[in-house]
Amino acid sequence: MSDWVKVAAAADCPPGEFLALKAGREFIVLCNVEGTFYALRDQCSHEDLPLSNGDLEGSEFVCIHHGARFDVCTGRALCLPAIRPVKTFEVEVRDADVFVRPG
Repeated sequence: MSDWVKVAAAADCPPGEFLALKAGREFIVLCNVEGTFYALRDQCSHEDLPLSNGDLEGSEFVCIHHGARFDVCTGRALCLPAIRPVKTFEVEVRDADVFVRPG
């Protein structure tokens, strides 16, 4: 699937906040870092647990289950126990809506 999917209105996810959503078949975490939107797969790469149970701290997403941290902008694992990145998705803001390309 390579089509863009509207996932939210930009106003629904203010800076410093995140939303757990579904884009096509993908469960994602939509993060607003200082007005720029990023989308991560809602699945920790350490164990297959939802990231959306965690917290957004600046540009890092913290998995509440074991403390793994991920760079929201790149998906890169920043500390143990995670060593693999989290999948990221392209994001576009059109007018006042946020779109994600889940494919």
